[in-house]
Amino acid sequence: MAADTWLVVGLGNPGSRYEATRHNIGYLVVDELLQRTSGRLARTKARAQAATVRMPGSGGVPGARAVLVRPATYMNESGQPVGQLARFHSVGAETVIAIHDDVDLDYDTIRLKRGGGEGGHNGLRSMTSHLGTRDYLRVRAGVGRPPGRMDTADYVLGRFTAQERTTLPIFVSDLADAVEALIADGLEATQQRFHAPR
Repeated sequence: MAADTWLVVGLGNPGSRYEATRHNIGYLVVDELLQRTSGRLARTKARAQAATVRMPGSGGVPGARAVLVRPATYMNESGQPVGQLARFHSVGAETVIAIHDDVDLDYDTIRLKRGGGEGGHNGLRSMTSHLGTRDYLRVRAGVGRPPGRMDTADYVLGRFTAQERTTLPIFVSDLADAVEALIADGLEATQQRFHAPR
């Protein structure tokens, strides 16, 4: 899947108050990708932290260039820095990847798609608004439904349970694998690999 530059956006909220919350799983995946590529985030004029890295290749061929992004705005404004960085790096929506939490999927479930609705996710809504299209790629990280009558916003801004935290590093690693595969192998092949029962 040839492309000059990919924009890989981990959605989340800045600040220690939101660290390790369900809504910030996109940040965790970007951190994992940074570790794998020895990338280092730097502040940008676009109200985001970003690192330009080389993704893993195959068969001795260097991987694609990618800009790993953690917006420094709150979730509902995250599309603004994404749009600015996409324009700055001349990246089209076809090579923008959003990594985000999804309450419609069970915890530890990974789904990938291009386009579609935002499902009430403010980060996706903001990205769609600032990119001018819904046709970017999404890596959906299942966090499960809120229990009982708990408000969805309170649930996603809450921390993972003790039981979930035991497998969270593996889940985050699998999500990073999915991002790498999406860039290297394309959407259909990656869906076949990650949508199969695990």
